Amino acid sequence: MLLPLAFAPVSFFPLAVISPGILFYLYLNLSSRRAALAGFVFGLGFFGVGVSWVYVAFHEFGHTPVSVSALMTTIFVAVLALFPALQSFLSVYIWQKIRIRLAGEKCALLLLFPALWGLSEWLRGWLFTGFPWLNLGYSQTDSPLAGYAPVLGVSGLSLLLVVCAGLILLLLRNRNQWQGLLGFLLLIWLGGFLLSKYDWTQAIGKPIKVSLVQGNVPQITKWDPKMIQDRLDTYARLTREHWDSDLIVWPENSMTTFYNDLVNSYFKPLVKEARAHNTDLIIGAPVMDKDGVRYYSSLISFSDKTIIYNKRHLVPFGEFIPMQDLLRGLISFFDLPMSGFSPGDKHQQALYAAGQLLAPSICYEDAFGEELIDFLPQATLLVNGSNNAWYGDSFAPHQHLQIARMGSLETGRALLRATTNGISAIVDSKGRIVKRSPQFKSVVITAEVQPRTGATPYVRFGNTPVLIILVLMLFAVGLARKPFC
Repeated sequence: MLLPLAFAPVSFFPLAVISPGILFYLYLNLSSRRAALAGFVFGLGFFGVGVSWVYVAFHEFGHTPVSVSALMTTIFVAVLALFPALQSFLSVYIWQKIRIRLAGEKCALLLLFPALWGLSEWLRGWLFTGFPWLNLGYSQTDSPLAGYAPVLGVSGLSLLLVVCAGLILLLLRNRNQWQGLLGFLLLIWLGGFLLSKYDWTQAIGKPIKVSLVQGNVPQITKWDPKMIQDRLDTYARLTREHWDSDLIVWPENSMTTFYNDLVNSYFKPLVKEARAHNTDLIIGAPVMDKDGVRYYSSLISFSDKTIIYNKRHLVPFGEFIPMQDLLRGLISFFDLPMSGFSPGDKHQQALYAAGQLLAPSICYEDAFGEELIDFLPQATLLVNGSNNAWYGDSFAPHQHLQIARMGSLETGRALLRATTNGISAIVDSKGRIVKRSPQFKSVVITAEVQPRTGATPYVRFGNTPVLIILVLMLFAVGLARKPFC
């Protein structure tokens, strides 16, 4: 239950080493079955605190009764807890059954346990469309280890953290070898610090002035027909106050009316006005397909030409309902308006605005780094539109901003992140917040951002190097085993 405090908003990042280290200690003293139980309980505490905000979405904004919301949240947390349970079972089962020799506990704590942790996180980020939220590496945006993000990505950071956990545990259990173990530990952290000083990408052209519009129209009014005009007026008014910017960005689904229905009456006049001031726009709105059946959550850039990016990675149960023939009608949450989005094509073009190509992501797409780098290295900036209003005043908006910052670190690009009610932020290429909005206020934040070119190692290779390392670590464990007796 303490591990979520390693992440934003508390951000006590040493817990990301301490907490896994305690779990690894248990592995050395439990049977595989009891280790599975320990891992499951660990997962219940970790996710029960860390993603408790899903209850807010179910109950407060999904209009689902308290009892059903609590049950749905419990099921969600329990499913996530199965991942550390399986990881724990395999860690101890392999540790006991193959009778590791050579380095004994060293092999388990520095190779086996960390490798299985890393594979468990990767599996959680892929299976059933993936849920990489609270992957351990995200906690390190403000730690010396952040320097590894452009090289190994968030998965590599997770692996380094659990290797550090194993090193510290070995230090406590093998004090006669403390010099070598401590040296290895310090080398990892010093390496991250030195890498953070290196620029993997280069500035290109002049900085551009950007404004992010946070309308803060209450989530409860999202589909209230009486509030549609108020929403339109709010975003138009806030936009007109910043015609001195090169680019103005609106959040995900800032309009809850289809773009197609507003294009002539609302968007064309606003875009014409923007062009008269040499300002480009990127807006978030649902877009109906030509077939009149499918619709998308989209970001639309208005510059010399109009480009539409359709969200590719949808949120299960929020933006589409798996097995909807069975689930629709069971609870109110499954029957919310616009809960049947279609995914956009896998291969789409980057957005274009203010003379720049921008790599787009919508909401928690920014947690899937290998999808974001599809637009790189051609794109010079990142842009994300999100709606965190579903989660109220919880950990979620802070955690999500931290995830978004990791994307800047991985790609070496500045990020423009506009949200409906906070936290909107402008982030530089090192993952540092240049400017951020308060939550739950109607506000526009403005700053200059520097476009950049070039490719970090993560942009070039994605997660492939880390997956190879994980496989090699397990292969090394296999080489270190004794024959079965």
